[in-house]
Amino acid sequence: MNADANLVCWKCGTSLEMVLLPFRRLEVCPDCDAELHVCKMCKLYDPHVVEACIDDRAEEVRNKERANFCDYFKPTPNAYQSRDSAASQASRAKLDALFSADTSAGESDTTSTRHALDDLFTDDSDDN
Repeated sequence: MNADANLVCWKCGTSLEMVLLPFRRLEVCPDCDAELHVCKMCKLYDPHVVEACIDDRAEEVRNKERANFCDYFKPTPNAYQSRDSAASQASRAKLDALFSADTSAGESDTTSTRHALDDLFTDDSDDN
């Protein structure tokens, strides 16, 4: 069992309480399989500084989401940054409303929609 039960995956936010510390270099999240010994999971990671690391002794790591050999790696419980869920939920609701099949409308709505579509693509000059 992990001594720091507050650690969560940097990518999906899943609890890492069952993962042993220190992380092996190729340790992965039990839920999303994201590698955990990565810059984005480290206390020293800061995207606002040069090379995104506040420790100037650390060698540059180009891909901050892939496992690395950094000797200064220290996992942080604050690695997961959730996306704006309110905006996401509002967008999803709009998409669901747009593309959902409303079963309460019944056959008449489907039939009228089909007729409107047929009328749109039917050439009236073909009837002569």
